[in-house]
Amino acid sequence: MADYRRFRILNIVDDCSRIFPGQIVDISISGARITRFLDALALRTGLPEERGAEGTSKAMFDWSERTGVRLRFIEPGKPVQNAFVESLNDKLRDECLNLPRFRSLRHAREEIESWRRHYNTERPHSALGYLSPMEFLMTTAA
Repeated sequence: MADYRRFRILNIVDDCSRIFPGQIVDISISGARITRFLDALALRTGLPEERGAEGTSKAMFDWSERTGVRLRFIEPGKPVQNAFVESLNDKLRDECLNLPRFRSLRHAREEIESWRRHYNTERPHSALGYLSPMEFLMTTAA
């Protein structure tokens, strides 16, 4: 940010459709915060069979047990095991995070959310036949 404070981002991406349903942008992100976010996301999109996880926490283990979603852990130093979200993180960094200086955490959230909407609705993906994730979902649902 403009005041040199750092913030963190947790991105959620669907490996099949490349849809990016949401993210948490904050100074600190606890396991409990992640599970609340995943519960809210599940109300909109449903639960996956499994979820990739880079970190471990009691809150995530409890969430997995409560929901029945298997946690698939990424080995330390092996980002290719979570290639789709790593690719998304690279694009987000190159196209959004490296450009502006955010005035505040609120400003960062607004700009990142705007980029997320663009990514889902307008940005073509070669792996999806140059459709956006939303276009891809509409063609596969039809």
